[in-house]
Amino acid sequence: MTRRTMVFLAGFVAVAIFILGSIFYTKPAPDFAQGIGPGGDSVLVRPHSPILGPETANVTVTEFFDPMCETCREFFPLVEEIIGDHQGKVRVVLRYATFHPGSEDAVRILEAARRQNKFESVLFVLLEKQSEWAAHGEPNIARAWELAGEAGLDLPKAKTDALSPEVDRVIQQDLADAKSAGVSKTPTFFVNGKPLLSFGKQQLYDMVLAEVGQ
Repeated sequence: MTRRTMVFLAGFVAVAIFILGSIFYTKPAPDFAQGIGPGGDSVLVRPHSPILGPETANVTVTEFFDPMCETCREFFPLVEEIIGDHQGKVRVVLRYATFHPGSEDAVRILEAARRQNKFESVLFVLLEKQSEWAAHGEPNIARAWELAGEAGLDLPKAKTDALSPEVDRVIQQDLADAKSAGVSKTPTFFVNGKPLLSFGKQQLYDMVLAEVGQ
């Protein structure tokens, strides 16, 4: 075997090893656990983030959601079930991912509702009657405001609060954090900082159950 042939074979083997390594190497899933506890500040949890359930719970489910997202609405009963089934142990941190046209306006309604301690009641009615205001491509934000008023929101005050610089910052921060966390669709879930790798209702419930049991 000539020296030239040996060099060629060595190079071929090295390339083959590199290709096989690329195929079989699995990039580890991102883990954003740092800062997700009560009072934490991280890509997944900010001090301004709305929280459903007890703030001091040991298990944190972070959901990047869009009020106009139909799948978010479909998952919401499960989110409530998870909180109810594990009393005191699970909290859900909501982060805004305003990916649909008009969803930023809906987030402004929710943030204005928070300032009147009406967040949950307004969130529930917007999701329950989503079909009345969140038609794809043609959102009816006026109807969303009407529904919020029916849920007890002081509309004149809320419409002023909705345009505040504080709400602007919340929307911008949540979008930046969604990008940092690799979120490209809604809903996207993280449980104690770990992403839900296989999307589905049962998968989410099982992942929460595993964290509660630790």
